[in-house]
Amino acid sequence: MMKKVLVITGPTATGKTVVGVALALRLGGEIISADSMQVYRGMDVGTAKVTAEEARGVPHHLVDVAAPTEDWSVSRWTEAAAAAGEDILSRGRVPIVVGGTNLYIDSLLSGRDFSASGDGALRQELEAEYDALGGEAFRAGLARVDPERAAKLHPADRKRLVRAMEVYRLTGETITSHDARTRALPPRWASLRVALSFASREALYARIDRRVEQMAAAGLFEEVRALLDAGVGPEHTSMQAIGYKEAVDCVNGKCSRAEAVAAIQLQSRRYAKRQLTWLRRDAGLHWILWGPEPEPARAEREILALWNS
Repeated sequence: MMKKVLVITGPTATGKTVVGVALALRLGGEIISADSMQVYRGMDVGTAKVTAEEARGVPHHLVDVAAPTEDWSVSRWTEAAAAAGEDILSRGRVPIVVGGTNLYIDSLLSGRDFSASGDGALRQELEAEYDALGGEAFRAGLARVDPERAAKLHPADRKRLVRAMEVYRLTGETITSHDARTRALPPRWASLRVALSFASREALYARIDRRVEQMAAAGLFEEVRALLDAGVGPEHTSMQAIGYKEAVDCVNGKCSRAEAVAAIQLQSRRYAKRQLTWLRRDAGLHWILWGPEPEPARAEREILALWNS
């Protein structure tokens, strides 16, 4: 019999953390954080990382597992999250995946393998090759081994072009073939997937704006200054996250605090829109839509009913 996990997802600022913890307490569960930035230590305010008080004693996995100077890819996260899920299941408990990084969630549930998890030296070599040749010539080289993927990528898409060539150089298999093969794999686990959001887009955006203001008041800019002082630079993946990139500009004197807050709010609203677009592709997702404010107790009742049905 396939194992069963619970997924609580949805756009940013929709109350996923509170609902996930409440369900973990009811089901004997443990949380696997599906937030690509919560893996980094010292990045607490800007990622809305769960506090000890909010966790209420529920174990949280994939939180604070990396230095902010590290580069965590989807493959690395999926491998770690899969191991955490199997460990939770082996102890008779329920893995509850909570977060809004939906590429990570899909990769975890799908059972995809990442045999080509990456090679830093090769990637740097290919990046230098891209820079020397230019995007058109580099894409032409990829087209000779993987014409289907090359046709889908713009010459300016340096990251994906390099990744496609990296996979081929490491494994001898094209990324097109790899993706087709892994899509055919059975799911890693059976799952109940629930998305939290607001019935009104305006209510969601207002909630996002308020949360950004709360982050600023809670010390976001001071957190970013401490990271910069510790040697974490704008070039690191962690500092490219929404909230951090804009705060870096403020700390470095490129904009005012008010301008940075407004920019974070704008980018967060745009991110929420992209999250909703992604989630609407999943026909098996159960939606719980809030009114003006989240209703965690209602969500808990509805999700428990679905889980036990």
